[in-house]
Amino acid sequence: MRVIQVGIGGMGETWLRAVADSESVDFAGFVEINDGIARAQAEAYKLDRSLIFQSLPEALARVEADAVINVTPPDVHREICVAALEAGLPVLTEKPLAGTLEDARAIAEAAEATGALCSVAQNYRYRSLTQTVKSALERPDLGAVGAVRVEFYRGPHFGGFREEMAHPLIIDMSIHHFDMMRLLLGSDATSISARSWNPPWSWFKGDASAAAQIGFANGVQVSYSASWCSQAWETSWNANWRFECERGALLVEDDRVFMQQLLSAGDGKRGRANKHGEKRELPLIPMARESQDYLLQEFCEAVRRGAPTATTAQDNLKTMEFVMGVAQACDSGETVRL
Repeated sequence: MRVIQVGIGGMGETWLRAVADSESVDFAGFVEINDGIARAQAEAYKLDRSLIFQSLPEALARVEADAVINVTPPDVHREICVAALEAGLPVLTEKPLAGTLEDARAIAEAAEATGALCSVAQNYRYRSLTQTVKSALERPDLGAVGAVRVEFYRGPHFGGFREEMAHPLIIDMSIHHFDMMRLLLGSDATSISARSWNPPWSWFKGDASAAAQIGFANGVQVSYSASWCSQAWETSWNANWRFECERGALLVEDDRVFMQQLLSAGDGKRGRANKHGEKRELPLIPMARESQDYLLQEFCEAVRRGAPTATTAQDNLKTMEFVMGVAQACDSGETVRL
């Protein structure tokens, strides 16, 4: 499969490497509006400068391609995705699906109308850690999940559009954790109470810290606490998680997974306490491909088969509604119903 990659700086570098490492995908061309980035990446990755264009329409007119990889800022996603879909080309686009819910719906509608695949790169789903947690929760050992606590604290300095966003943490980062919640709980958010703030030392223009209480359709309650301008004791990018379950608990801490089961329930009337098994660490499920490498291969195979991926634009609208619902709850101070 031959692809046009739109955007080759920043996160685009990850996709340049993913395609270069793939046995199934090659480049047909590139789009990059920043000439400095185009020159630097052409030199670093030995790209043919004659195949780097200023716009997607120009690239589509000049090269033959089978698909488009969209690695532009969120506010440009609608323009790029819809143009590619209307040209009959499937699209693999970076998250978030779009900068606004209106644009996200427009992309999903274009995918539906054209019948072309639009897949969203929710790469945190396809990591050994996430798949290990999913497998553990699906086994009968722990029983039903009742509540979840998620904590995320990092302090990255990206520069660029992220530091100008109104809700950089929620829309550009927490979206990964919210999408993981959907996957791991097998359910969608229905109610959200949240608040966000910006510490005085923050280098972000918009709120870089947030806390939310999220109710899911299956009755699970999730408490989420996060910051993107933390100055110490950082967590993993995957966050730390605690799943309170019917017959035990599952803990994710620093990219390690631990489980403890309830062996027998206590009896308060007789003064007997619960009896627990040992806390044990679960080995991570090995994956031949992870993150962008997995997504690229999944996308390639889906296009060949004429089948959907797990994270189509149509399905990812639920993640977008979730993310924008948290932002709305922060802005309004009211509980948002989805």
